[in-house]
Amino acid sequence: MATRYPHVGIVVINWKRPDYTVACLRSLGALDYPSYQIVVVDNGSENGTPGLIRDRFPAVKVIENGRNLGFAGGNNIGIDHLLQSGADYVLLLNDDTEVAPDLVRILVQVAESDRRIGIVGPKIYYYDQPDVIWSAGGAVDRFGQARHLRIDEHEDGSPHTVRDVDYVTGCAMLVRRKLIERVGPLDERFFAYFEETEWCARARRVGFRVVYVSQARMWHKLKAETRGHSRLYQYLMARNRLLYLKCSGAGPWVISRAALGLLRTAASWSLRPRHREMRPLSGALVRGVGHFVIGRFGAPPRSP
Repeated sequence: MATRYPHVGIVVINWKRPDYTVACLRSLGALDYPSYQIVVVDNGSENGTPGLIRDRFPAVKVIENGRNLGFAGGNNIGIDHLLQSGADYVLLLNDDTEVAPDLVRILVQVAESDRRIGIVGPKIYYYDQPDVIWSAGGAVDRFGQARHLRIDEHEDGSPHTVRDVDYVTGCAMLVRRKLIERVGPLDERFFAYFEETEWCARARRVGFRVVYVSQARMWHKLKAETRGHSRLYQYLMARNRLLYLKCSGAGPWVISRAALGLLRTAASWSLRPRHREMRPLSGALVRGVGHFVIGRFGAPPRSP
């Protein structure tokens, strides 16, 4: 009897970074898994990238949104297309990543081992430091503070593990079709950041497992120190952390405590000399808290 391989749909969001997207697609071309299709969702790049991808990768479906719908909105477009095409699983993948050839095969094997597993994520390394871990799953505390597990640790040759985690990063997450049909797609109010964390929380609330698989590997072209010094990043992380708490059913006291902590951080950045380099970002935190309070979600302001 021939082996049946669940069909995997892969969504890659492209936004003004054609070199990254091309490198990501080349790495996907080396996958050893026999049943997958790729959709690139272009979030209004306006730089000719969709045509470039169509020329170089004729087997890849390209969907042009015409505008930036964010990580959540862009991925939802791809997810909807792939579910209509019959995908059993959907893999969300950042454009600034490259994957090991066995990534999809290992993730699917783990997901197929237990029907309760709804979301699976790999071990992710820094691309520029290929033996240093960026994420090995994630944990979230009661106040919505999220952190990657084993971040910045060097690979130590530990035995391969499969373990339950609070969330896996949207940089790479394999999601079971039945989970999406049960809990719905990503919440587009987040736009970017925390949407995958909330998705994982939604999955766990209805009884699905979220697991990290150390044997599945990929590499992320990320410079954490650059992202942390972005006003947009700080704005979205502040606003969306509070939205995550609200979606998760946290009470007013917990949300207020988290908001107060963010405002204290902004004050510290503004007033303390040792945080001088973060001073320009303090206003973004305050605005993020304020926009949560007034219910302004979705696409961020041009100057957060």
